[in-house]
Amino acid sequence: MPRLKLAIGNKNYSSWSLRPWLVLRQSKLDFQEVHIPLYVPGSAETLARWSPSGKVPALQDGDVVVWDSLAICEYLAEQHPEKSLWPCDVAARAVARAVSAEMHSGFSDLRSAMPMNCRGRFPGKGLTEGSRRDITRVVAIWNDCRKRFGRGGDFLFGQFTIADAMYAPVVLRFLTYGVALEGAARTYADTISALPAMQEWLKAGYEEADVIEAFEIYRSPGEIERL
Repeated sequence: MPRLKLAIGNKNYSSWSLRPWLVLRQSKLDFQEVHIPLYVPGSAETLARWSPSGKVPALQDGDVVVWDSLAICEYLAEQHPEKSLWPCDVAARAVARAVSAEMHSGFSDLRSAMPMNCRGRFPGKGLTEGSRRDITRVVAIWNDCRKRFGRGGDFLFGQFTIADAMYAPVVLRFLTYGVALEGAARTYADTISALPAMQEWLKAGYEEADVIEAFEIYRSPGEIERL
């Protein structure tokens, strides 16, 4: 039985769950995935047994419990320095932490206008003034990191880091809502999408039967019933 246990929500909708899950997969760390369907009878009680905040994701490592996406990633980086989950270069590492924290605490307009929905395809939807501003900032971050630190690999800082995991759900959002990308940003999004772990996550999201109506903001009631 793996020592590490990661409690996650619905793969179709739970962007926060994807982040540490992807770090674990990319790092090839052995862990047990605990799937907790959200917004169904009994889910709050189940969540409370795994997470002090009552939210996913939550990581259990023996007696240690960590219940925040970025905190989980930081914990894994500390416990497994050989995985180089942050860049080795001081300047690159500082920027990687800054852009990860910016994603962790910001982009609220993008999150609300374009909720993660792996099964959905809603091109052109969710393009509000605020979400457009957030999209512009995300693309600027990707382009800047690739230009300044991307030598030696295809990720934001060359090799895969926590920063890539933090932005992976945005790649899926851009796919769902048909956000047009060009140049380095397009290449980067394609790189993330093509990861075997991302394809595994997407496949599982497609196959989930659960439907959370609160996140299906661009479907009619009739369409939701047919899902």
